[in-house]
Amino acid sequence: MAPRTVESKGLKKDAIGFVDALVIGLASTAPAYSLAAVIGLIVLDAGVQAPAVLIASFVPMFFIAAAFYYMDRADPDCGTTFSWVTRTLGPYVGWMGGWAITMTGVLVVGSLADVAARYAFLLVGWDAAAESKWAVIAFAVCLIAIMTWVCVIGTEASATLQRVLIFGQVAGLLLFAVVALGKVFFGGAPATSVDPQLSWLSPFAVDSLSVLTVGMLTGVFIYWGWESAVNLTEETRGDGAASGLAGVLSTVILLVTYIVTTVACVAYAGPRLLTEFADDEGIFSTLAADVLGSPLDKLVVLAILTSALASTQTTILPASRTTLSMARADAMPAAFGRIHPRYLTPHVSTIVIGVVATVWYVGVSAFSENFLFDTLTALALMIAFYYALTGIACVIHYRRELTRSVRAFLFIGVAPAIGALVLGYLWVKATIDYADPETSYTGSAIFGIGLPTVIGIGFLLLGVVFMALWRLGGHRDFFGRPSFEAVDPDVAAGRVVLEEDTAGAGTA
Repeated sequence: MAPRTVESKGLKKDAIGFVDALVIGLASTAPAYSLAAVIGLIVLDAGVQAPAVLIASFVPMFFIAAAFYYMDRADPDCGTTFSWVTRTLGPYVGWMGGWAITMTGVLVVGSLADVAARYAFLLVGWDAAAESKWAVIAFAVCLIAIMTWVCVIGTEASATLQRVLIFGQVAGLLLFAVVALGKVFFGGAPATSVDPQLSWLSPFAVDSLSVLTVGMLTGVFIYWGWESAVNLTEETRGDGAASGLAGVLSTVILLVTYIVTTVACVAYAGPRLLTEFADDEGIFSTLAADVLGSPLDKLVVLAILTSALASTQTTILPASRTTLSMARADAMPAAFGRIHPRYLTPHVSTIVIGVVATVWYVGVSAFSENFLFDTLTALALMIAFYYALTGIACVIHYRRELTRSVRAFLFIGVAPAIGALVLGYLWVKATIDYADPETSYTGSAIFGIGLPTVIGIGFLLLGVVFMALWRLGGHRDFFGRPSFEAVDPDVAAGRVVLEEDTAGAGTA
């Protein structure tokens, strides 16, 4: 296959391999923490059909992962959605897609560090510190600083750390699930336990479409993050599809992990007990004490800790790479496009993301811990927004190739389109549902609108303001770019491999 060069941003080429990209994609979702945070909510609505809800949530995620895979082949850019949507839907929509990715990092990094800090105290038995708001905040800020520094000193360091942390998560969850199911089948489970049924896995057995939709809104959050692997496409060894394939495979691994663990939880504890943890991520640590006993129950606490800690670091990666790509495209200040001369990482954008995330976290935590939960609820709006844009971008970019084969029509056309439509619907529904103040952890409202919608839509509107100011400052090179670009037929057919042109790449 003939190579064709694309512009390099100066990132370290071949810094990580396929396995490292896969691990980072998995770690970015914080599977142990994410599941602990939402399983009670899903069971509260869907009961024993909670595994079915997670399967239904997986479908649009998998379809969008396919869109990421094919778009990564056509345009291996660390800005992912920003670059792709700019090419297809135009610079204004592309700018908003990049802004949404960046803001998800800002909103969630502090929350993840908060959980890691709290569980670290619990792991060592320092309950007083775990219950102290300011002790947790102080330690969380330290963790954000450390994880930001790890991101600065190199992608290899990030990957090495993640290999260790992801093992702690998976090992802890699987140990818990296997032992819990063993007690359900062979004795030792509490009286509230129920025998697993195949019907638990059928989305068609969920009581109503409304229940399924509400559950899928929550499911969007726990699958989100796998695309971090694709943000590292310019730093990953292998052909142009390696990072995209890592993203797709990570969604499948997440599905298996979530289903096995959720079935184990529902079967062992019973749905009624799980609903008591609808707003408490301590479910696994509580159940682990009964399932595994001491000291093995600490392994599950360690899994939650490593999950949140790992995602604290990996969530910084896509935000920093997106702002790097935006800066190089003249969509953001040039300083965000600088590459460290030694570490070959976007050090300015990485540090800025870490600092802004810290300021947001400390500010909202000092104001109200429940307000922090509302920011997590608002994340679903941001996530559904830019995922849906990516699905649309894929269909538009490959529009001339869709009729060349059944495979292209289904996997590059139909699947991303369905994923975009489902997530677009969820975005609209979430915006409406979260506008009800009763859906807020604080129960608060601004002008009668619930805080999750205010935060989610408010940040998007803030992006519109910043984009307008940037446009008023000139930057016609970016805002004058054409839209509705189509993929090169040779690239789509695999006859051409895209390679980076490192000439001239540097610290600018």
